[in-house]
Amino acid sequence: MDVVWPLYFWLFVMMEEMDMEAERMSLDQIRALDIVAWLAGLGFEPEVVKKGYEYWYRSPLREEADASFKVNQRLNRWYDFGLAAGGNLVDLGLRYFGCTVSELLVRFNNGEGAGGQVLHIRKPVVAEPQLVVNDVRPIFSFPLKNYLHERGIPVAVADEFCMEVRYKVGGHELYGIGFKNDAGGYEIRSKIAKCCCSPKTITTYNFGAPSVQVFEGFFDLLSWRVLHPYDDPRATNLVVLNSAALFGRALPFLESHERVHLWLDNDATGKRYRNEALALGKRYWDESGFYSQFKDLNEWLCRKGLVPEQRQRLKVGGL
Repeated sequence: MDVVWPLYFWLFVMMEEMDMEAERMSLDQIRALDIVAWLAGLGFEPEVVKKGYEYWYRSPLREEADASFKVNQRLNRWYDFGLAAGGNLVDLGLRYFGCTVSELLVRFNNGEGAGGQVLHIRKPVVAEPQLVVNDVRPIFSFPLKNYLHERGIPVAVADEFCMEVRYKVGGHELYGIGFKNDAGGYEIRSKIAKCCCSPKTITTYNFGAPSVQVFEGFFDLLSWRVLHPYDDPRATNLVVLNSAALFGRALPFLESHERVHLWLDNDATGKRYRNEALALGKRYWDESGFYSQFKDLNEWLCRKGLVPEQRQRLKVGGL
């Protein structure tokens, strides 16, 4: 889509007339360069700009179909949701070029840092708004119950795993469906928000079962539970990655099971981690064929549009 860029993004980035031997660009100077302008110099354009300062790209660090790489231009920081990694321009440059710090310095000082341009656009540092959880309670608010309904999840199913989380961020009081992880942080979702409360990590449910079901997000877990209303909820263990990039963090737990059932997304990132898991051995089973025409299990559930008793019953090995 078309993006309205600030005027200076269309100007040639200034080349300072300086003796490169007398004045070498430092790491602090590289960190201060504008990430959006740097990406533009390399030929990367955002898919969309939100709030005037959040630039969303298809990741320059990996292949993906949907934009999940965000640059907050106010903070001059980037975050790749598929990799669960982020930082400043030095961090990004090291990953993008696959080089050492000393090699990165050479690239920038030789004018190779951004498509042959030496960038000198500086941005002020602005404090990041902190998300603070004020209250955790059973799901009560009608908008959240309605949101669950829109995603095909009965409140009774959500109550098994989720809470209503009241939180404050940037001076605003908000609330959402909260899903707790093993470190005490929360994944928070509502119709208008998708965020998390640190620390971020995986969520595990260990009932001592020989099998485990692995989901990328907690709405897929809830969808799976909708499809198994009469099964013993403790008949299989459960893992929600809360980000595909945290798959490696879940591996020690997964390896302790006889069977590992993978319910990952049908996007480039999900397929990559799915293939890596399947290469580890016969204990890993790919269950994504059931929803092969959809992004994930929850989208399949929503798009089917059938009343619960008419929905196809999903058969899962090991239950």
